[in-house]
Amino acid sequence: MEYEIKQHDKFRYIEEGEGQTLVLLHGLFGALSNFSDLINYFKNHVKVVVPMLPLLEMDILNTSVSGLAKYVNKFIEARGYDNVHLLGNSLGGHVGLVYLLRNEPQVVKSLILTGSSGLFENGMGDSYPKRGDREYIRKKTEYTFYDPAMATEELVDEVFDITNNRLKVIKIIALAKSAIRNNLGEELSRITIPALLIWGKNDNITPPFVAEEFKKLLPNSELHFIDQCGHAPMMEVPGEFNKILLNFLQRLGAVATKVS
Repeated sequence: MEYEIKQHDKFRYIEEGEGQTLVLLHGLFGALSNFSDLINYFKNHVKVVVPMLPLLEMDILNTSVSGLAKYVNKFIEARGYDNVHLLGNSLGGHVGLVYLLRNEPQVVKSLILTGSSGLFENGMGDSYPKRGDREYIRKKTEYTFYDPAMATEELVDEVFDITNNRLKVIKIIALAKSAIRNNLGEELSRITIPALLIWGKNDNITPPFVAEEFKKLLPNSELHFIDQCGHAPMMEVPGEFNKILLNFLQRLGAVATKVS
């Protein structure tokens, strides 16, 4: 499904639906397709917002988790959102955590993490990225999922195109190194808003023990594992993911209780 990409000052974003605001932050190789099932489902119940994070457009000095967190802060302020429920996958979760810790925004009412970095993550490996080796990129893309068939030709092409651009590769490496350096273990106890952790039991990038650690460190958190699922549950098992998230948002009064 095609969504209208809106523009507000320098910010590009998608905004669908009405009600309390569900902001989605994508990961390093994130695309709108990652969230399509989630957007289609929740736009009937809340306002779904997806900022286009400038992962590969920022100058190299600001190409970091902190740089992206500043961008998210400016975006939410510029749009004047309140009653925000912040959802981040992979690097997007890490960006959301740094945004919360550095700004302590009163408008954010809950946090949803899925396959988030910020404590530990397996990178693409020391040899990554191998430019021009499409089969290598395919295997690394398949590694993200429990079901390797999720790594469609279109998805592999997207990652392959990015890794064949030297400047983009430099920025990907800068972001990955920034994420590894920026361990939040000692700070997470400061995030006291309700937190929902939805994790793939077969996540190779941020394995289940990472989810357990987040659960231990976030004082007001709950953890749900999804079986036969990898690093992107909202993409790989959207039905179960949406059900868990809907229940959480209903309990917070963000969504009416009688919805299908």
